[in-house]
Amino acid sequence: MNTERAKEIAASPVMANVTYNGVPIYIQQVDEESGTATISPLDEPDNKQTVSVNSLKEQ
Repeated sequence: MNTERAKEIAASPVMANVTYNGVPIYIQQVDEESGTATISPLDEPDNKQTVSVNSLKEQ
């Protein structure tokens, strides 16, 4: 996924089907400068991690 699309998904009120390593996730915020996103699994909203936007897959 590219940074611009990740930003669109993060800003959208509509839930997108995005995964990280096969796990459905929610994108909380995107850092364009570093090309990373703060994400959390849908079933563990408090389990935040920062990953490369390139590692996110939109289904």
